[in-house]
Amino acid sequence: MGNHSLLNEFILLGIPQSEGLETVLLVIFSSIYLFTLLGNLLIFTAIISSSTLHTPMYFFLGLLSVFDMLFPSVTCPKMLFYLSGLSRAISYKGCAAQLFFYHLLGSTEGCLYSVMAYDRYVAICHPLRYMLIMKPAVCVSLVMVALLVGCLQATTLTSFTFQLTYCGPNQVDHFFCDIPAVLPLACTDSSLAQRVGSINVGLLALTLLFSVCVSYTHIGIAILRIRSAEGRQKAFSTCSAHLTAILCAYGPVIIIYLQRTPNPLLGAVVQILNNIVSPMLNSLIYSLRNKEVKRSLKIVFQIAVFSVQE
Repeated sequence: MGNHSLLNEFILLGIPQSEGLETVLLVIFSSIYLFTLLGNLLIFTAIISSSTLHTPMYFFLGLLSVFDMLFPSVTCPKMLFYLSGLSRAISYKGCAAQLFFYHLLGSTEGCLYSVMAYDRYVAICHPLRYMLIMKPAVCVSLVMVALLVGCLQATTLTSFTFQLTYCGPNQVDHFFCDIPAVLPLACTDSSLAQRVGSINVGLLALTLLFSVCVSYTHIGIAILRIRSAEGRQKAFSTCSAHLTAILCAYGPVIIIYLQRTPNPLLGAVVQILNNIVSPMLNSLIYSLRNKEVKRSLKIVFQIAVFSVQE
């Protein structure tokens, strides 16, 4: 990358129109970030510690909790760092790494949502063959494919963005390094990188969203065929948390990358929802709407209280 840039660092300008609110934002985002880490760590611990949750569905949910801890950790620590009054500078390689891991984790998590939708489709539409279809080897293979897709996506987007020459200015009008904020700083034509970014991200998001819609269309038809109200309620409650999480995840991505003229303030607000708020909501959604997870969490808390008393 060094041959394509004369800059050693970028300056993150932060959230637009937030001057004077740094202390308030620091308190809010620190609280959300800590709650996100704690909530998802508890869910992951509950799934690991309970043998009744060692099923494909909770295997994927446990991985989602891990990604929901890692994904905000790409951008949030640096944002909290400069909101506390410290340096807003980020090195050139640090900026590239931030962009790479943001798209690696984001794309992989998007694929994981599709895998979870397929898992629910098999469980509801083919219950008798569920354990035969969703064997451990199949589950691991699906996760590896998701990681491969995320890696290819992140490598492509990072390569096209940082093969350009950056000779100044170096002020990134955003709170982290992302394609729409970095490309305007290039000293050479960035139209190809802009098109590749919009097409790749938009196409992947729409493809994954379409796969989720196909799975849930079949699920919806299967639920309507269930005769008992109790059976329909149980099937719906199992899927509703996943659907809510998907809406929180895909909405911001589509808004950001399909807008023709980037709006810095809108982009920052939507990215905050996607990067920081959505991972926190996932922990709330899956812990409050899932009886098995709530039961396991109670056991974890009881064990923790007992250990403290000892």
